[in-house]
Amino acid sequence: MLAQWISIAAADAFRKARTEPLLTLGSAPLSEPGFRSVVLGQLGESRLVAAIDTDIAGDQAHSRALDADTKGPLRGIHQRVATAILFESSGGQTDKVAHLPELRFALGEPDVDTTSVDNAALSLEDRAYFIRRIGSDGFRIGYQPTMKKVVSDRRASLDEETEIKPALRKLVEEEFRRGASIPVVPFPSDGAEIPDTPRLTLVVADPEVEWSASGGLRTQLAEWTRQRGKSPRLYPGALVWCVKKPGRELREKVELSLAWKRVAREVADGTLGGDFDREDRTALQTKVRDADGVAKDEVWGDYRFAILADAREPDGLKVIDLGAGHSSSGETLCGRVIGALKSEALLNESVGVGYIERNWPPALKESGVWPLASLRQSFLNGSLTRLVDPDSVLRAKLAEFVGNGEPRLGLRQARGWKLRTGVVWRAGCTRRSDVRIRRVPTPEGEGRGIAKGTGACPRHADSGAGSRARRNSPFPGPEPAPEPGPASVVLRVKGKIPPETWNRLGTKLLPKLRSGSQLQVGVDFSVTVGAGAAKSLSEDLQQILADLNLTNDVSISDE
Repeated sequence: MLAQWISIAAADAFRKARTEPLLTLGSAPLSEPGFRSVVLGQLGESRLVAAIDTDIAGDQAHSRALDADTKGPLRGIHQRVATAILFESSGGQTDKVAHLPELRFALGEPDVDTTSVDNAALSLEDRAYFIRRIGSDGFRIGYQPTMKKVVSDRRASLDEETEIKPALRKLVEEEFRRGASIPVVPFPSDGAEIPDTPRLTLVVADPEVEWSASGGLRTQLAEWTRQRGKSPRLYPGALVWCVKKPGRELREKVELSLAWKRVAREVADGTLGGDFDREDRTALQTKVRDADGVAKDEVWGDYRFAILADAREPDGLKVIDLGAGHSSSGETLCGRVIGALKSEALLNESVGVGYIERNWPPALKESGVWPLASLRQSFLNGSLTRLVDPDSVLRAKLAEFVGNGEPRLGLRQARGWKLRTGVVWRAGCTRRSDVRIRRVPTPEGEGRGIAKGTGACPRHADSGAGSRARRNSPFPGPEPAPEPGPASVVLRVKGKIPPETWNRLGTKLLPKLRSGSQLQVGVDFSVTVGAGAAKSLSEDLQQILADLNLTNDVSISDE
């Protein structure tokens, strides 16, 4: 056997132009059937044939796959490490474990770093089906397969239509919906399935769809962004597409996660587990969690292209590369997309009155009227800056404009957008109406922001010709300020209170009354009791008042 080993090693060194100072364990020619038979005969374990073919010396062995890119002194390092593990963990040793110091001594050469041996052993154990990790630095090869072998078999048996695709879609949708701050539309098959709403919407492409800078996909996305079915969209800027990069990484990670989950179920059911080491069964749930986490991370890494409408681009689409992401980054996928849009100056949280004035449509300058329905649409059709939710921004801003008194609002009954929360016109008056805004020219003839004008609040409505003129005018001028009232008002709370609400009165009403000044609270209790019990009850009440130090302020009398 030694002569055969020397002969094969010499031929191999000549063919690969690689020389070793000694015959190391890693150079044993296990790929030769005759040599391997002699080795297995001396070891007395013929069942190791499958392990050798699968992990060490077979044509499709895992060590050969890992060595595909190695060269120079590290050429074939994984196969040499696997061979050394076989010899160090087999035979008549008391401790049948190949420890890292033994592997370093067996494979050490002037041009081979010991760290390379360690890395090769760890990579091989992660990929192999028959090599196990023992302790912190030990490895052992045996004829019993590891859980990874079973997982590989289960992965190969997964059904494409009923298992892989549904799991892919479910994982992607769950990750995009987790903590989403904007609506998410997953996997539309047609442009008509995507709503046309005045709110930023994230549209997630199917995992089978891969982004290509040129080709039919970009043309299709451009068409679906402009059209909803056969109708043009009112808010094309509201759509943000998120598309997967080319590659099978996500699919492979999901398949591996499904296989680990199936093996865990089989072990829990008792159909597996008898042929595996206790360490394998103990680490099973950890493997399942790790595989699931890797699949989630791959969603972040694969869905890296955000596409949205941009009139400055030739085909109307702008593509943003989000870069590599990670699920443990402390944000959500929706937040990641929104952050990228803000960094590209394609999205804003809010707008000011000055921005609206500067971007007043030329066609509406003469009339000075801009319906809010049209203004809202301008924030999501490419005319103005993009907003996440124009409705909420405009509602808040209109109320702010009125409250600050800087710009003036023009309120007018019209079909269009409703201020659902209302706009404070005067103190205590909330109007729920459809709104238009208009600009009022200054005496110099220049625009002066946003003008206000509306029918009077019912509470402060005037009478007479002046009031009627304001009501009949399309954009009446501002109402006269109300006459100043008294500086303070005294409120009195008086009435009968049922006994079941007495406790709540002290916790709800009294704290609110204390917000004013000079608060005075009195009591007026009356109760009917028998003549014989009246004296005893009166004495008890007197004692209670004395305990509360209220004898001089509260009196008790009978009728």
